[in-house]
Amino acid sequence: MELQYRSATRADLEEIISMLLDDKLGAGRESLQLPLSPSYEAAFRAITADKNQELTVVELEGEIVATFQLTFIPYLTYQGGLRAQIEAVRVKAVYRGQGLGTAIFQYAIGRAKAKGAHLLQLTTDKKRVEAKKFYEALGFVASHEGMKLHFK
Repeated sequence: MELQYRSATRADLEEIISMLLDDKLGAGRESLQLPLSPSYEAAFRAITADKNQELTVVELEGEIVATFQLTFIPYLTYQGGLRAQIEAVRVKAVYRGQGLGTAIFQYAIGRAKAKGAHLLQLTTDKKRVEAKKFYEALGFVASHEGMKLHFK
């Protein structure tokens, strides 16, 4: 099973949103109504224009099977360090449980190291108990307590 990783293009946007929807939490916040919401288009343009963002699709035999977004955050701590954050990791339902998630994280860890990041961080919803176990098996540690303030 050889996975191919590439930067997402505008042509991939509907497929990416479809994967974001195929999730209990995503189903309540995403919409694949066509034409796509202009907010998706604007977000895609902003992400792809930002050198600190990598929106990636993962292909298997020419089919998009997964997606994720890496954000590189320069900051003053760690003596002007760089941290990477991974978000919106999704694997199509029919491909789950086959090791794709592990392969994707190995790739993302390699990308973060190659860009000079000293750590890769993520957040996961407390409702995603199995996801938390998966991340811990990969070596992630729940070292901080995350908090959010939603505006809508």
